[in-house]
Amino acid sequence: MAKQDVPRPTDAELTILHVLWERGPGTVRQVHRAICEDRPTGHTTTLKLMQIMTDKGLLLRDDSDRPAVYRPASTQEKTQGQLLKNLLDKAFCGS
Repeated sequence: MAKQDVPRPTDAELTILHVLWERGPGTVRQVHRAICEDRPTGHTTTLKLMQIMTDKGLLLRDDSDRPAVYRPASTQEKTQGQLLKNLLDKAFCGS
């Protein structure tokens, strides 16, 4: 199996990515507020997920200002393409 260009995000990570794709780069607080519009969650949960996503290479973190600003490491189209390819590979053995 070929190495994936983009790590496959979990459902919770996709929620964060959607916020950043739609609204542009943002802080943990900004992302957290956007997520809470649809589904209440803890601030520390959002923070931890974004830290994990940075470690996985899904997010890039700019520490030049405080608070840190996060942005997706990949475009929405590229990530969705990888997810679709993964689904096709799993469901239809790649055909």
